[in-house]
Amino acid sequence: MNIKSILTTCFVICAVHVSAQTPLYKQSSAPVESRVKDLLGRMTVDEKIGQLCCPLGWEMYTKTSKGVVPSELYKERMSAAPIGSFWAVLRADPWTQKTLETGLNPQSGAKALNALQKYAIDSTRLGIPILFAEECPHGHMAIGTTVFPTSLVQASTWDKELMYKMGETIALEARLQGANIGYGPVLDIAREPRWSRMEETFGEDPVLTSTLGVAFMKGMQGEVQNDGKHLFSTLKHFAAYGIPESGHNGARANVGMRQLFSDYLHPFKKAVEAGAGTIMTSYNSIDGVPCTANKYLLSDILRKEWGFNGFVYSDLSSIEGITGARVAQNHKEASVLALKAGVDMDLGGNAYGKNLRQALKEKLIGMQDIDRAVANILRLKFRMGLFENPYVSPEKAGRTVRSRAHKELARQVARKGVVLLKNEGILPLSKQLKSIAVIGPNADNMYNQLGDYTAPQERKEITTVLDGIRNTVSASTQVTYVKGCAIRDTTAHHIPAAVEAAQKADAVVLVVGGSSARDFKTKYIETGAATVTQEENQQLSDMECGEGYDRSTLKLLGYQEKLMEAITSTGKPVIVIYIQGRPLNMNLAAKKAQALLTAWYPGEQGGAAIADVLFGDYNPAGRLPVSIPRSEGQLPLFYSQGEQRSYVEEAGTPLYAFGYGLSYTQFDYSHLKLEKGNSPDILQKVSCTITNIGDRDGEEVVQLYICDKVASVSQAPILLKGFRRIFLKKGESKQVTFTLGKEELSLYNMEMKQVVEPGEFKVMVGTASNDIRLDGEFTLTP
Repeated sequence: MNIKSILTTCFVICAVHVSAQTPLYKQSSAPVESRVKDLLGRMTVDEKIGQLCCPLGWEMYTKTSKGVVPSELYKERMSAAPIGSFWAVLRADPWTQKTLETGLNPQSGAKALNALQKYAIDSTRLGIPILFAEECPHGHMAIGTTVFPTSLVQASTWDKELMYKMGETIALEARLQGANIGYGPVLDIAREPRWSRMEETFGEDPVLTSTLGVAFMKGMQGEVQNDGKHLFSTLKHFAAYGIPESGHNGARANVGMRQLFSDYLHPFKKAVEAGAGTIMTSYNSIDGVPCTANKYLLSDILRKEWGFNGFVYSDLSSIEGITGARVAQNHKEASVLALKAGVDMDLGGNAYGKNLRQALKEKLIGMQDIDRAVANILRLKFRMGLFENPYVSPEKAGRTVRSRAHKELARQVARKGVVLLKNEGILPLSKQLKSIAVIGPNADNMYNQLGDYTAPQERKEITTVLDGIRNTVSASTQVTYVKGCAIRDTTAHHIPAAVEAAQKADAVVLVVGGSSARDFKTKYIETGAATVTQEENQQLSDMECGEGYDRSTLKLLGYQEKLMEAITSTGKPVIVIYIQGRPLNMNLAAKKAQALLTAWYPGEQGGAAIADVLFGDYNPAGRLPVSIPRSEGQLPLFYSQGEQRSYVEEAGTPLYAFGYGLSYTQFDYSHLKLEKGNSPDILQKVSCTITNIGDRDGEEVVQLYICDKVASVSQAPILLKGFRRIFLKKGESKQVTFTLGKEELSLYNMEMKQVVEPGEFKVMVGTASNDIRLDGEFTLTP
């Protein structure tokens, strides 16, 4: 035997020996399912139950002069039963009481999660790594990260490629700090603007939400999750959470099964088909069944019908909410219902942690119920590569998080999401104006433009509207700022000073709206939702939106309408900008302002993005993802209802329709062409030509709607089925082609089966749901 053969034999013998000494679950070359089975077989009941718990995380570390170390509470929790996941270790906000001083920056955050992970691996019996879950709806909710615009802005871009890139960037910032799961995107279809969480959604339409939400999710997850750049996305909230009765957060959803599947479940189905890692249940109930205890949705539909192979989180304390809904006598019964329904991970951890062992002892559940849930969680830990690479580089986190490129991407999303609603020729403004008055409660308040789920910020990182204007105009332009009034508080105002500033200016930019900015005086319930106080003789915070702040009206609060009346009465050109988390009443601005825009909550670079639009450095192309009502009496109001009859008091139509938005140029639509598809996946092709007939380069959002003219069950008169955001130079033409397949042309029939029925279909192509430029018909034959 030569030396080479001897060495090879020795290597094989050594490898076999190591393999015999190393547990199968720690062997990276072994199949994931084999590793899951091996690890499950080694775990005690308490260790298994610990894996199903996801406690609150921000008390799990301690800052010392020597660095960040695991807290005594963390060690206590891990010694009782090693925990499967911790939520929001790096979160900082008034609820957590973590500030810029007491919280963690990206580098120290990475060190903290490394320390917690090291303790889990080195100081527990089996060394199972932890899944760290963090809030990521519009950026990682931690100190020092990039704050992207909130979801209504994201939706207003109608740009799925941009959503993928944003999701990828958010995931990178969170993963570099040690996170493994990012909560987001929110896929709730929102048709109740009084609801406090509408800002977190992509709006009222299932196709727009599906397209953008899935792109966001795929950007977060990438092709693999063990590359140190991506993480698992958590889809929220399953299901029908965005249509709460009376607008109250968590209230029951009144919805029929056909609409539930056609509209409210559709985005989740598409995301599951695209490989979503985790899903979170919602607080509401459907037809008397709490969603966290809904076996039909969580097991029969999600897993058996759709093939979901990730794991399901409860929303925070929503298992205890089953008891609150009087569906269980106590939290033990609630835990049994949730586990058997298909909830794997208890966010909060107290329901499962305190009750599952006793439930098992009483044979209310079997070990197979626990094993199923634990296996779902372990599977993702192996897919993430945590057993091989549990740690991250704090130095890399410090260099990369909130980089210049990431900030520029935030500006791009904000810019593309600004919606121009009215323009009487005043925009774009000249940068050479002699004087501009910038007025309003949201003109220079950095937190009011950031939205809910935002960490404390350094002022230098945020560009307000006032900052953006000052940074854009010429050196000779005088910019005068007067706040005028607050969002809600009426104890003090400066309306006369605002009027004086307006009268002296060549143009006025008035920034009004709402706020989801939490403060340290507000009280919060155990789920983190803010509580609304009605105390008199106290200064009110600006917060009128964000989780827990449901509204009974959509009017501008405080003295904002008085301020607007006074400013628009000066006779000066007035541009009104709404910074808001929900569609607020815009009737006065639509009537009296010379220009009107909504920027929703545009994020840290929002002021720069708005200035880009105001002064023509960017031609706006944002489109509304929701209908803007004239009054609360129209609610619910969404485009797929079709044209509504007038009321005695007012029109039945929205003030501004879904899909609407103006540009500084104009587009012509022509040459509609309908062709029969040539494959089972393409049943019909629709194409048309779009021409930029204005004098500026710009983008157009081409929207395709259909109507199934006669069907076995009633169908909406207009449904979005496709869209394209395209760039055209002035004078340029492009052909846009859409394909319609089984997914786009199907319906849920009388037997609740998803089928394509033969018959006549109307095709509508336009620039908004109420601005159809081309239409035609085609027939599907059996």
